[in-house]
Parts: sequence; structure tokens; C-alpha cells
Amino acid sequence: MKIIQKELRLKPRARGFHLITSELISGIPEIAETESGLAFIHLKHTSASLTMNENADPDVRTDMESIFSHLVPENEPYYVHTLEGSDDMPAHAKSSILGQSLTVPVTSGRFNLGTWQGIYLCEHRRDGGARRIVITILSD
Repeated sequence: MKIIQKELRLKPRARGFHLITSELISGIPEIAETESGLAFIHLKHTSASLTMNENADPDVRTDMESIFSHLVPENEPYYVHTLEGSDDMPAHAKSSILGQSLTVPVTSGRFNLGTWQGIYLCEHRRDGGARRIVITILSD
């Protein structure tokens, strides 16, 4: 079994859902050597998350941010963890709902995604800063 592992640093982004598929692929050029395998993509943060969704219409990303802001609003009176700002506790909750890891098949040197699928970084803080992602590829 062959294992490739890289840690990538993603540039800081505003709060929202950001398509990062191309950035991940360019950050691990060794993927081209993989005929078939699995990519484990792990975000090393608790106030952002990863998910997979439509890559064509940017309105989907806007709507996803609106939905999650509505589901987990800021400034709720029952929040106890408030020292890091009004967006921090909601960011932790959103991160737990979506998760920090994805598993993606790799075929013929590429992520084997559906036609309209893309990988999103979901930034739940107003100023989350740079984010780190570990990609591990297992193959024959």
C-alpha cells in the first residue's frame, strides 16, 4: 500500500462557503500518480468545516451560508461560550453539524467526483484566518 500525505495552508477567507477543489488538487500534485485509491481530507479547525455540494451555480454557496446562519444564529442568550466573539460559538456548532473530514475516491489521478460536485471550505467565522488541511491518499 502506498501512502501520500500533505498538509496545505489555505488562504484566509471571509465567512461563507468556498469552493476549494482546484486548490486541493494543485496542492497535492502526487495525486496524478494514483490509479485508484481513497483521499482522506481533514480540516484541522473547530470553527470551520468541509462539505461537498454543487460546483456550478455560486448561488448555492450563498444560500448555504444563509441557511446555516438561520439555523445557528449569533447572540443567542443561552450561549455560555462567548469570550471569543459572537460568531465563535455558532461557528463551533456549524462545524460539528457539517464535520471536518471528507473521504473521496481517487481514480486515474483525479478526485472521482460527480459532474456537479465540488469540495467546499465552510468558513463560519467573520475572520477565521488561514486554515490547514491534511490530505492523505491511500492506494495500491
